[in-house]
Amino acid sequence: MEIITALFLEHFEMRQAEGGSARLDFTGVHFSLTAPGAFPIKIQPHLMVLLRCPSDHQGLAALEVTFEADGTPMDVRNVQPVTVDPGKFGYNLVQATLEISEPGTIEAHCRIDNGPVTKVPLSISAP
Repeated sequence: MEIITALFLEHFEMRQAEGGSARLDFTGVHFSLTAPGAFPIKIQPHLMVLLRCPSDHQGLAALEVTFEADGTPMDVRNVQPVTVDPGKFGYNLVQATLEISEPGTIEAHCRIDNGPVTKVPLSISAP
């Protein structure tokens, strides 16, 4: 199984198109945000991880997401099982509570099992 992309977003909808194929509509995709108040702050960004399962794969894996703040590991880790039918696409949503002490950039480090890491940046600016 592999990660196609991972994005911070505000909302998404899944719908069926003609012929029964699925469509994902993303809104509010972002790579930065303004702090909602004075630092330190707590945020809960929504991270969507879009996955592809090759036809010769069993369809079950583990998605691990860890976070770093300006290159320093944060004590935040999310591990969840993912199931995607072989030959199909799927997604998982990850929401973590992140405590941010100052403006900077956090990165979500996403990987399937022990595979390569996909990094997704989120810059936090002062109010």
